[in-house]
Amino acid sequence: MEDIALLVLSLYVVAQGAGFATKYSEKVAEGFRVPRYLVGFFVVSFISILPETFIAVSSSLQGNPSFGVGTLLGSNVADLTIVFVILAFVAGKSGLRIEKGLYRKVAIYPLFLTIPILLGLDGEFSRAEGAVLLVVGLIFSFFVFKRSVDVKTRERGLKHHALNMTLLIGSMAMLLAGAHFTVQSAHQLATTLGIAPILVGVLIVSLGTTVPEVFFGIKAIKSRNHGLAVGDVLGSVLADATTVIGIVALMSPFTFSQRIAYVAGGSMVIASVILIILFRSNYRLHRRESLILVGLWLAYIIAEVLVANHFSVS
Repeated sequence: MEDIALLVLSLYVVAQGAGFATKYSEKVAEGFRVPRYLVGFFVVSFISILPETFIAVSSSLQGNPSFGVGTLLGSNVADLTIVFVILAFVAGKSGLRIEKGLYRKVAIYPLFLTIPILLGLDGEFSRAEGAVLLVVGLIFSFFVFKRSVDVKTRERGLKHHALNMTLLIGSMAMLLAGAHFTVQSAHQLATTLGIAPILVGVLIVSLGTTVPEVFFGIKAIKSRNHGLAVGDVLGSVLADATTVIGIVALMSPFTFSQRIAYVAGGSMVIASVILIILFRSNYRLHRRESLILVGLWLAYIIAEVLVANHFSVS
């Protein structure tokens, strides 16, 4: 009962944090004349990836980097499939909208996600490869950010904008705390129920780390700010695959199971390609179309379980 109560309370904190984050993200975007998707892509997504970052760094330091990398890539697959499906259904019959400016920039998105997978096919990340991934993340961020921002502020002073930014960071901290305890309580509940470790990682930890994106996205869509929702998810996925892995590799080069790159990494790239294709139709993702992503996620789960069972038997 305690695990269930903590899980419910954690989800409530996440929901409240998402509400405040949406509110102050809008204010920051309006105050600095910044496209909303950029706030989601850079500010919100940066804080949203902290749960995965902490898990990856902690796992690496404890000598189990495979768990961290698996969680990162598994979380990305969930973001690009299940999270977008949820957002498409929340958006309603009109569909989840992506701004034309953002779509044109993320048309090459899958290419950038392919780079860390290619580097990790040998089952290891060196410091040099970590540096490459950091550069890749910075290049894509510059590409998205370029000529998209007018840094002039509106009539209100800088103090007002600083306050909005501070409140945004505070609300995202609520999201982070809620996400941490959501994952922790869900993991403990799974252990108590005797669920297999592979399913804990794939179904609970990876899905649990997407909680900030889900709740933030829902709040943003209900506030009719689809750009914030889309930018947050896409930014989180890219940061996980490049910046986070790059930081961990720079801290301490590591090896991991190659099947992670093939199964989780391959699924991530395929999901990004399909998502870009689906958004091509009127720059919207409709409910019916999004069901394709559900099928892809289920195929990924089945592949993870089958491969894990094969290795355990071997």
